[in-house]
Amino acid sequence: MGMSEQQESACAYLILADGTVFEGRAMGARGTTIGETVFTTGMTGYVETLTDPSYYGQIVTQTFPLIGNYGVMKADFESKKSFVRGYIVRELCEKPSNFRCEADLSSILEQQGIVGISGIDTRALTKRLRESGVMNGMIASGSDAASLSDVLSQPEKKEALLKKIRAYTITDAVKSVQDASVLGNQGSGDSAGDGSAAGKAKRVVLYDFGAKANIQRELEKRGCAVTVVPYDTTAERVIAMAPDGVMLSNGPGDPAENTGVIAEIKKLCEYKKIPVFGICLGHQMLALSRGAATSKLKYGHRGGNHPVKDLETGRVYITSQNHGYAVESESLPPFAKMSFVNVNDGTCEGVTYTDMPAFSVQFHPEACGGPHDTNFLFDRFIALMET
Repeated sequence: MGMSEQQESACAYLILADGTVFEGRAMGARGTTIGETVFTTGMTGYVETLTDPSYYGQIVTQTFPLIGNYGVMKADFESKKSFVRGYIVRELCEKPSNFRCEADLSSILEQQGIVGISGIDTRALTKRLRESGVMNGMIASGSDAASLSDVLSQPEKKEALLKKIRAYTITDAVKSVQDASVLGNQGSGDSAGDGSAAGKAKRVVLYDFGAKANIQRELEKRGCAVTVVPYDTTAERVIAMAPDGVMLSNGPGDPAENTGVIAEIKKLCEYKKIPVFGICLGHQMLALSRGAATSKLKYGHRGGNHPVKDLETGRVYITSQNHGYAVESESLPPFAKMSFVNVNDGTCEGVTYTDMPAFSVQFHPEACGGPHDTNFLFDRFIALMET
């Protein structure tokens, strides 16, 4: 007996590159999508997760079972749109309850063209990703899911599909998330930082590699005049702007892919007169520009509950993280000192440079959904610019 039209519309499948199949219910846009399947452990902040450009090319799994209960509000967007390839939840709340709610989650996913699936065992999926590592996957929903049933029942057709899923790679990630900023003051890099902004203490150039809006907000809270420049802005142009500091933002993809950007950061470092603060991808590319190496983690760090230890004070902070690559601590040059370490797996979480005014962290001190334990790093950046 064939599916009814209603059943067909509600059906969805997740197929992993190893052949594992999960059947669930469709949410958001209908159709097919292929991406790198990852999981995030955040209990709140799903709006920020969906709009974080760092998730470009990825199918995001929420490990917290109930998602969508407080709806969606555009004021919480970290970028103009979502760059995720797909979205997976255990239970979708279809009737959110919050005084700030502007729309339900599934409607926003549909508007953004994001194919999603709910009603699957996300604990089993997360366990599989932890054991085997991040792997590609495909979500098919609606009529695409109905036609997929026939493919999955035939070994040859299924293997051809899995070959297609395995072939997916994330490339040109930073370039692909440009012009995503939800805030103003986007600069071309031609305007000089002349200090004309009244009452602004420090002038900061923010490199946009896929920057979350809250990085700019945190700087502006502290009286900074922020000029956002594209990822491919030259070091010469930034130096000509005479800023008090340079912020290297978060962003998606493999840091080592961005050879042109890394070369420009190297020039900035050789100038040595402008304080630099790097976050996440900015942290990784700063390290690469100084001669260190990066490598891909088995399943990455994504969520709001990752403990990091300050190696100077011994204090442990709970941090928000979203990255699949890490700086190899043993590759750091003599003038680079690891400042934070991940308590769970010992990976590098921060670097301080002794030959110039620069430091960077792998985690997100600006995390809008929290935790806010490491927010003080923005004050440290302000102090660095003052000295």
